[in-house]
Amino acid sequence: MRTIWYNKMVMIDDFRPAAAKPKTIDPLPKGDRPSIHELAAREAPGFSTREPDTAEQAAPEPTFRTPDEAAAGETADEPATNNSAANAETATNTPDTLHSSGVAAGHFGKPPKHRWYRHLWPRGKKQRIIASVVVVLVFFGIGAAWAHFAHTTKPVQAEVVKQQPKQQPPKPTTVPSTLTGLPVDPSVNKRPVTAVMVENSPDARPQSGLDQAGVVFEALAEGGVTRFMALYQDTQPDYIGPVRSARPYFISWALGFDAAYAHVGGSPQGLQDIKNWGVKDLDQFSNSSAYERISTRYAPHNVYTSIAQLSAIEQKRGYTTSTFTGFARKPDSPSKTPNATSINMTFSGYYYNTGYTYDAATNSYKRSEEGQPHMELSKTGQQTQITPKVVVAMVVPWSQGSLDTSGAFYSDYATIGSGTVYVFQDGTVETGTWSKTSNTAPLTFTDASGKPLQLNAGQTWVAAIASTGDVTYK
Repeated sequence: MRTIWYNKMVMIDDFRPAAAKPKTIDPLPKGDRPSIHELAAREAPGFSTREPDTAEQAAPEPTFRTPDEAAAGETADEPATNNSAANAETATNTPDTLHSSGVAAGHFGKPPKHRWYRHLWPRGKKQRIIASVVVVLVFFGIGAAWAHFAHTTKPVQAEVVKQQPKQQPPKPTTVPSTLTGLPVDPSVNKRPVTAVMVENSPDARPQSGLDQAGVVFEALAEGGVTRFMALYQDTQPDYIGPVRSARPYFISWALGFDAAYAHVGGSPQGLQDIKNWGVKDLDQFSNSSAYERISTRYAPHNVYTSIAQLSAIEQKRGYTTSTFTGFARKPDSPSKTPNATSINMTFSGYYYNTGYTYDAATNSYKRSEEGQPHMELSKTGQQTQITPKVVVAMVVPWSQGSLDTSGAFYSDYATIGSGTVYVFQDGTVETGTWSKTSNTAPLTFTDASGKPLQLNAGQTWVAAIASTGDVTYK
C-alpha cells in the first residue's frame, strides 16, 4: 500500500503540465499480486515455500514500475525488460532493507519474529569476538573492583554488648550479737555490757526492764528472797528497776562478760570484791545522777535507772566497750516431739519458786512465779509477760553464808568450778556441764562429749539452783 501510494504521489507531482491533461495509469491487475489473505496464509504454520508445480502457480510477481517507466508509457501487464529496474527492485526488497521498513522478503507488513538480543548483538564474526572480549573485560573489572573494595574497606565492627554481671545478693549489714546471738548492727557489739541488779521481793513486782535484757541471772540473796542480774548490750531500755544491792556471786558472773556493774550499795563482801577484783563500778552512791527514786513505791523498792543514764557514766569513766566470749548460738529448731514443755524450779518457797511453759508458736517459754505469770511493767504502765528464749538451770554449790553485823545471812555460791546444767530450748531438754575457771573467765555449757551446747538466739535466763532435785520438767 505504501508503494502504490508513493507512485501515485510521484505521478501527480511530476506529470501535471500547465496545458496538458494528466495521464492516468491503470492499476495493476488484481490477480498479479497476492492479496493480504494470501500473505497471511503464507505465514501460517504448515505453509510450504517449495517451487510451484504448475506454470499457473509459478506466475511471476508483478514488476515494480518506477515513475520513469510509467512516463514512458509502459503498460502494467508488459514484462519488465529493464535490468536496472529489476536490480533496483531486488536491492530494495532485500531482507535488511525491507526489515527496516517493516516488510520482510516474501512477506508484506509484519516483520519476522526475532530474539530481543538480535538487535543488539553484532552479526559479523569479528564484531562478535570483539564484543565477547569487551563483555569479559567488563565483568572482570567489576569483580576486581569489588575485591579491592572488600579488602580495603574497614569492616564494620559489630557493637559489643557488655553482659551485665550477675547481681550478687547484697552482703548482710548485720552480725550476730555477742551477747544474744540476735542479728544486730556491727556497732552494737562495740558497746559496753551493762549489768544491773534488780530486786525480786513481792514489793518490787512487777519489775521493769527485765524483758529487754539479753541475759538474766537468778539466785538467792538472803532470807529465801531471790534476786536478778540483767545484762544489756543490744537494747537500751529507758526504765529499769527496782535497783538493789551487790552480791559476790553476781559480781563474778558479771566479770565473765566484762560488764560495768550497776547497784545500790551491797553486802560487805560484795563491796570489798568490787574493789579487789577491779570491777567497772556504777554504784548509785557514787553516781547518783544515773539513778532516780520514783514516788509510786516505798524505799528501798523505788530506785530506777536507764541505759542512757548509765551509759553517760560509763563514757566519763572510760567504760566504752566490753571484751568477752558469749554463749555458743544456733538457729531455732523446734522439736516435732517436745519432751520439756513444762518446767518447775524450787528456790525457797511458794513466793519465789518459778515455772516455765513452752510456747510452740514463738518457740519460747512463758515465765511464772508465785503461781502467776511473771509480768513486766513499762514506763507507760503497760504489762507484758516475761518470755525467755532459752532457760538454763545450773546446779551450783550453795551455802547459807555467814551472819553479818546486821544479823542477816548472805547466800554464798561457788561460781568457780563446774556442775550439772540443764538447757531447755525448742521444747526439749539437754543435760550437760557448766564451767567457769576464774572470775573473768566466761561461763560455758558443754554436752556429754565436751562440745559446746549451742543456744537459740535471744534472751537466756540462767537460774542457780542448789541441787538436781530442784528442777523438774515434763
